[in-house]
Formats: sequence, C-alpha cells, structure tokens
Amino acid sequence: MAEINASIGVDKRLWRQDLAGSRAHVTMLGAQGIIPAEDVSAILQGLATIEAEYEASGVPEIVALEDIHMTVETRLAELIGPSAGRLHTARSRNDQVATDFRLWVRAACAETDAGLKAFTAALLARAEEHAATIMPGFTHLQVAQPVTLGHHLMAYVAMAARDRSRFADAARRMNECPLGAAALAGTSFPIDRHATAQALGFDRPTTNSLDSVSDRDFALDYLASAAMAGLHLSRLAEEIIIWASQPYGFITLPDAWSTGSSIMPQKRNPDAAELVRAKSGLFLAALQRLAIIMKGLPLAYSKDMQDDKAPVFEAHETLALCLTCMTGMVESITFNAAKMRAAAASGFSTATDLADWLVREAGVPFRQAHDITGRAVRAAEAAGIDLDGLSDETLAGIDARLTPAVRSVLSVEASVASRTSFGGTAPANVRAAIAAARAAL
Repeated sequence: MAEINASIGVDKRLWRQDLAGSRAHVTMLGAQGIIPAEDVSAILQGLATIEAEYEASGVPEIVALEDIHMTVETRLAELIGPSAGRLHTARSRNDQVATDFRLWVRAACAETDAGLKAFTAALLARAEEHAATIMPGFTHLQVAQPVTLGHHLMAYVAMAARDRSRFADAARRMNECPLGAAALAGTSFPIDRHATAQALGFDRPTTNSLDSVSDRDFALDYLASAAMAGLHLSRLAEEIIIWASQPYGFITLPDAWSTGSSIMPQKRNPDAAELVRAKSGLFLAALQRLAIIMKGLPLAYSKDMQDDKAPVFEAHETLALCLTCMTGMVESITFNAAKMRAAAASGFSTATDLADWLVREAGVPFRQAHDITGRAVRAAEAAGIDLDGLSDETLAGIDARLTPAVRSVLSVEASVASRTSFGGTAPANVRAAIAAARAAL
C-alpha cells in the first residue's frame, strides 16, 4: 500500500510550485488575520530554508510521506516546530496539488513556446536563404509542380505558428487559481482567494470549488497541443529522412545529426530525425493515457488523479528534446540545390502551367486545355524528354494553339515565378511571407 500510494518519485518536480503556493497562502492567512503574524514569519523563514536545501541537494524521497506536499510540511515542522501546522489552515492537499500542477503546466507552456520560437527562427533563416531555390512540389509523393524550397519550409513555419497559438490558448484558459477551494466545498475561514491568485500570477480564482480540485483540462490541453506539435515535427522529420536518401539526395545531414553503421562505413543514417518521428507517438499516447484516467471520474477528487503528472512531465521533456533536435537539423542541413532543381524539372511538373497558358492566352476552357496538355505529356513521355524538349512542330501538331510563345511557361523557373497569388510559391511571395512571419515572431 505504501508503495502504490506514494507519488514523491514523480511529484517532487513540483517543489518550487509547492513552495510558491505555500508562500502565497500563508501571506494571505496573515493578512486576513487568520493566523498570527509571528507564525507567518516563522513559516516563511522555514520555507526559505527548505528552498535552499532542495536547490542544493534535491528533494528527499521518503515513501512514508507520500508526496511533495507532506514532504515539505514535515520538513517545515522539523525546522520551526508546531507553527508549521498553521500553514495548512483553510487548505487541502486537493486544492494544493491542483494549484501546483497548474503552475507547472503554465510554465511548461511558456518553455515549449520558447522552443517553438527558436525552431521557427531556424526555419525562417533557411527559407530566406532559399527563397528562390527550386525544388519539386509533391502530391502522393509524386512530382506535381515546381515550388521553392523557401516556400516549402514556410509551410512548417505556418504549422509552428498554429502550435504556438494552441499553447498560448491553453495557458490563457488554465490561468485561474484553484487555491482556496480546499477539499471540494470551499472553507469557512475568511480567506481572500483573489489575493492568492494575484500573488501567483493568475488572472482570477476558479469559480467552482468542486471543479477546482477535480479539473485536469489544463493538462489535457497541454498534451493535445503537444500531440499536434509532435505530429508536425514528425512530418518534417519524415521529409528529412526521404531527402537524405541517395535516390533523392536533396540534402546532406552533418555528422552531428546522423550516425554511422556498425558494418557499412559509408553510411550516414538520419537517426535523430527517425527518433523524432518515432517520439511523436509518445505525445498521442500521453494524451490518451490522461484522457482515460479522467473519462469516468465522478466529482470531486479521486486518487486516480495522482497519475495525472507522469504523462505530462514525460511529454514536456520529450517535446523539448525533439524541438532542440529539429532546430539543430534545420540550422545545419546542406541543401543540394542542383539535385532539387533537376527533380523539379522531371515528371512533367510544368504541365499545369501549359494548361493554364491555353486558358489564359488562347481562351480554351480548362477541361479542354487539360486534355490537350495530357496529349503533350504523352508525346514527351514517348520521346523520353521533358515538355520543354518538344519541338514547335510537335506542339503545333498536338494543337494549333500551342504556338512557340508557350515556351515562356514551360521552364520550372517561369512556373515558380508565375505563382504570385497570395500564399503562392513565387520568390517575391516567399520573401514577403518571411518578413511577415518575422514581424509576428
């Protein structure tokens, strides 16, 4: 029972939050005249001593004390005697842990945002460097239309911006203080919950004591945001893995972000990217794990909720590591522009440009232009050449409206430069998008 009941091995990470909550609570108790001023002074001095001890030596794991809250309270009693018992006036471990955990998750949102910001800055730097570098754009992993590498990287900037917004939304929603809800029904002491909320940097106190101690939406919000961020990192990791393979050869990973083979000396394996791809599953599992814990719990607190912290702690640490690794890879990858351009020119990637030209210059309905372009593609395929290799005579034989002027849209450079619609891949668009993203960052 002692072993399954104890959580100190996990919740000892909350010691800073526990001390902060205790300081705010005891200060409020003194200001409200609920406990004597001399006890407030002694408790604050004792908490300062405990903080110094934990900073120097860590938190002792005493299973008999169960958790960080009793560990702090027991040590406080050793230091200052019976006055320590006044700290728990008008407070329960239920509202105490809810407050501690909110403080921790709120800080985790800020830390994750900083990691996403650094990742975004790395993407922006490389996107600016390659605003006009041509690469193939894919659908179904088939060459579709040429795009710029800068445009491709800016797609991940957009994803990271949404990720940041989710963590910001989660932090805003969770910024209400449960302290003072007590066990579940509030307290008969004349406490000032607005004072403790303000002291701990919350916007306001929570409005319902039952919900205050039993709510873990804030932790689920964090995990849902982490799952989305992990999904986006996994997609980029997958592209890095594909691009680094010899059939593609779009990038070269530095030794710092790859590993060798135990038997093949020529190998440079993209292990960091592969591990980021794998770890995206951890965030989804953590979200599911906590959701399953919470899904059937009646109000208010149940001991099941003691298991709420481990998945959040693990997800936060893993996401921080993944962001650091992906930022490092983005910063240091070498892009093979020539190989990318050659791939962009393959697969008849300017076929849509030819169809658009027929619509724009010859007034051909798009479906008919689509058919004409298809015939041009089949002719080029049969000849083993790209569209721009077809002779003027061959083009005219396919359709008389395919005049030599069509060659202006058959190169990948012309194709990319023409995509000037808002959000398009034209280099000028990419540079404008980079400037806007930098301003937002």
